[in-house]
Amino acid sequence: MRLGILVSGRGSNMKAILEARRNGKLPNVEPVVVLSNKEDAPALGIAKEFGVEAIFLDSRPYKGNREGYDQKLLEVLKKREVDFIALAGFMRIISKLMLDAFPNRIVNIHPALLPSFPGLHAQKQAIDYGVKISGCSVHFVDFGVDTGPIILQAAVPILDTDDEETLSARILKFEHVLYPKALDLISRGKVKIDGRRVFIEDDED
Repeated sequence: MRLGILVSGRGSNMKAILEARRNGKLPNVEPVVVLSNKEDAPALGIAKEFGVEAIFLDSRPYKGNREGYDQKLLEVLKKREVDFIALAGFMRIISKLMLDAFPNRIVNIHPALLPSFPGLHAQKQAIDYGVKISGCSVHFVDFGVDTGPIILQAAVPILDTDDEETLSARILKFEHVLYPKALDLISRGKVKIDGRRVFIEDDED
């Protein structure tokens, strides 16, 4: 599975994926390119350290033209024969153009137990609402914001002493395990979609 990773910032989930690949935990996943819409994204430097091509593709000239920017992304991805995309802190909404080019082949990770608390500041949303358990979700990307079919989830209790920062840090540790696991299952053909439901085939590992 030739993987393209889209980032905008620090790239901690991207790094977890690249580390899993380096450590032999993603034998069927080959990260071939990392793309960022932010020139100063630390993720670009981290990708280069792992020997993965890292490209800045400026989104500013495409303000108000989401599909125009996605067309440029697609040109880069197709040239490198990418067949699957992982969003790792990519702070742009994917257009229909991209979704049509990669149907059920774009995934994202979100720091909440979807469908609760989609969008930005999910950890703060959970604390403000008063829930006792939050977590993270790996899901397929569709036309909504964090609304695609859910692949895997991990639960993280919310402590009385938690604020957005401490909860985010604890959830992030689970994200770094869950995202590579989901990609591994997908790359080995263990993930099947039926409408909104995602089924994981029996896996001895």
